[in-house]
Amino acid sequence: MFNEPVSGHTHDHIDWADRLVLLRAADTLDAPAHAAIAARLAAKLPATPTVIDLGCGAGGMSIHFAEALATQTGGTIILVDATPELLHEAERAVRAAADAAQANRADGSTHTSNGRVPDGSAEPSGGHRTAAEHTASTAADSTRAVEGIAQTVEGAAQAAADTAPTVEGAAPTVADTAPAIEGAAQTAADTASTAEGAAPTVADTAPTVEGAARAAGGITPTAEETAQTVEIRAVVADLADGSLPDLLPPADLVWASRVVHHLPDQQAAIGTLTAVARTGGVVALAEGGLSFSCLPWDLGLGRPGLEDRLKAAQAEWFVGMREGIDGAVPMPYGWPLALERAGLADVSSFSALADHPAPGPDGLADYVHHHLSRLATHGAEHLSDEDRATLASLLDPDSTHYLGNRRDLFLLGARTVHHGRRP
Repeated sequence: MFNEPVSGHTHDHIDWADRLVLLRAADTLDAPAHAAIAARLAAKLPATPTVIDLGCGAGGMSIHFAEALATQTGGTIILVDATPELLHEAERAVRAAADAAQANRADGSTHTSNGRVPDGSAEPSGGHRTAAEHTASTAADSTRAVEGIAQTVEGAAQAAADTAPTVEGAAPTVADTAPAIEGAAQTAADTASTAEGAAPTVADTAPTVEGAARAAGGITPTAEETAQTVEIRAVVADLADGSLPDLLPPADLVWASRVVHHLPDQQAAIGTLTAVARTGGVVALAEGGLSFSCLPWDLGLGRPGLEDRLKAAQAEWFVGMREGIDGAVPMPYGWPLALERAGLADVSSFSALADHPAPGPDGLADYVHHHLSRLATHGAEHLSDEDRATLASLLDPDSTHYLGNRRDLFLLGARTVHHGRRP
């Protein structure tokens, strides 16, 4: 983390830096869905595209954009967020994923850092890893790949020429916690955030693994290897600032996941997203869908149906959150219509299932604990005394009803992605 962590101002008054652990856990559970979405959207893009992830959070989605681009022609990913702590974590994670994906391509592997083939289909083994295991594995894969490539340059060049298949698939995001990208908007050069506080430009970003190995051996990278570079930039900026298009290069894909609903004027924000896209570029939002479920209806404690009441309490909290945003503007129509009003053509949507049956993958119980703890804080005033007591017992490690001891937790929900093309 930074030596002096300072959270960016957010219009919704949420401390997103404090939610980093929750965001990492959500990204781990979302990995299969993110991979499929990234593969589908990447298939719509030209060679060496520019992808901008607005409100990138901990970088979960852009990890898969980086992996998808690395298996194709390379490109540039620009991470944008208002919270420096999140942006720093996102940049670290996405760089590691890009390096690992490029190394896998060089040695002929078709697996990504998340144990998936590049088309987004699941690997048939193993279960899910925690965020910490994912980070450690990614770093180790990258280090081993650099050493191997330095010794076998010819093999790396041949493997880099191979093309991994990409299939179109629809998949949702799971997390209800993706942060809004708010904060004081500055120029990209003045505000880009790295661990040392200095922002890399596209030209300054880390070279590909292949390029690094060749440079170490005094060999100039081939044009094909250069084309497969995935370059990463990080920019602190605020989507609510209408000048954002002046701070960023035109993008072939503008992605924003569960971000716009945290901003004062949602329709104006979609207009800003559209302005960031180049002519013919794609704008894609992950918004709406169906809230996920994770608890049995009858917990053997309190009144059955607790989760339904928690969802109702969360809905009341959300109404209050929107009302508490300074300058909030209602948007009394759906997301597809909002994209059309922003001038996008070929507007469409797709939804897909996020399904982790009980007992669920590693890390699910911890994520559910974080999720319910947040609901206990936000929705407490909308719950009965009995429901608050039940929730407290579920979250207490010393309780006989502690949810961490249950084997019937699951994750089931549907998410929707809305997209269109700038004419």
